[in-house]
Amino acid sequence: MNGCTKMLIDDFDYQLPAELIAQEPLEKRSESRMMILDPMKNADRECPILTFSNLPSFLQEGDAIVFNDTKVIPARLFARKDTGAKIEILLLSPLTDNRWKVFMRNAKRVTPGMSLQLMLKDGETLSPFTVSLVNKEPDGSCIIDFPPGEREDALAQCGHLPLPPYIKRTDTKMDSERYQTVYANIPGAVAAPTAGLHFTPAVIEELKNKGVEIAKLTLHVGAGTFKPVDVQKIEDHVMHAETYMFPEETAALLNRVRKNGKRILAVGTTSLRTLESCVDEQGVFHAATGDTSIFIYPPYRIKSADMLLTNFHLPKSTLLMLVSAFAGMETVRSAYQQAIQAKMRFFSYGDCMLIQNKI
Repeated sequence: MNGCTKMLIDDFDYQLPAELIAQEPLEKRSESRMMILDPMKNADRECPILTFSNLPSFLQEGDAIVFNDTKVIPARLFARKDTGAKIEILLLSPLTDNRWKVFMRNAKRVTPGMSLQLMLKDGETLSPFTVSLVNKEPDGSCIIDFPPGEREDALAQCGHLPLPPYIKRTDTKMDSERYQTVYANIPGAVAAPTAGLHFTPAVIEELKNKGVEIAKLTLHVGAGTFKPVDVQKIEDHVMHAETYMFPEETAALLNRVRKNGKRILAVGTTSLRTLESCVDEQGVFHAATGDTSIFIYPPYRIKSADMLLTNFHLPKSTLLMLVSAFAGMETVRSAYQQAIQAKMRFFSYGDCMLIQNKI
């Protein structure tokens, strides 16, 4: 909590033409556009827009860039009851290896104890895999069980990439590559850390050649990242929790960078949320593993990063609130209007913004 009692949800609203919501990725990752925002310089002036491949020019030897190496799992499943009724299942978070919390569309048709037969990726053929409904939770989610030892095979043969709800198409083979970062490593996310989608091996190699330190952490992005804020006073919003791992080597690296007077660039809001969960009031990082439900909104004081690379976010979203805490509400509002006027591409497969200096 920030202690702020005057922020209203309408303070984070804006009107976005539907045609600016990117439905497909660009042919080449690093050819996306990147708005350059410096709250100390261009709060009221036009922000330059460059190609993402220019990112290394904004970093210096000894600076650090922090990646979230989570990997999106094929978390959307389709199943049928013995009556033939079709049920959609979205995995939310694991309770054990075989037991998962899920969102189940048409859950009224299913009762606890009922078994559902999963469908293969073609969407029509029944598979040999089943799941059973254990319970329906008060928050509208459900608990399901996979048969012991079958979950990974079931997801591999039946799972779909869980594209965000604003992408109005079904997932394709292309998405299995492009809705992952090139450095994705640890499976567990049900949504991509989208600021990282712009990176290519060549851009990362250029950063290394400049002497930029590469730091990694893991935060498994949950479906709650798309949950709308449905309260008027934003401090009343209950933030979802996400599992993170912040290793000792990353904490040591970032503490060394800070000691040397160099800068830290967080790639995406997920990296920044993890960093803010693992830094103390003096700016010292501490290794940790756990769940974070940190809710960052103005006038929260960012302690962990000097720069932020982020995509453009949904109106009234907690992600837009985080970016506003980093760069300032009026600065972000002006930048978003400029992005709309420049017809930049928004959301997961869209363009990005480099915020050079936090407020």
